[in-house]
Amino acid sequence: MAEPNTTTAAALSAAIGLAALAPGIDGNALIGAFTGAALVVVTSRDIGVVRRAAYMLISLVMGYLAAPEIVDATPIHSTGVAAFFAAALVITVTLQLIERIKSIDLLAWLKKGS
Repeated sequence: MAEPNTTTAAALSAAIGLAALAPGIDGNALIGAFTGAALVVVTSRDIGVVRRAAYMLISLVMGYLAAPEIVDATPIHSTGVAAFFAAALVITVTLQLIERIKSIDLLAWLKKGS
């Protein structure tokens, strides 16, 4: 019998593949976002399963949504490649921004600007 993680990954991969065939879905972007999100999950070993699942979902959705914007703004022409990079980077960049915002003394910054 296969491990639950292997079975879940296989089922999720099959679902993504079938969704990529649906009309109106950019299959390249969906598969690129999935591979980028999978990379995030595989490299995030020191966090719990629930957080890894949340990272997977966030990376997948944001990678897919960001792909057209990246294609328009950069020399990358493939939505699959753009979605991969977006999905792989969205969690890391967002967490870094959150940490930087937490360390900013907003009141002092506003007084300085006045």
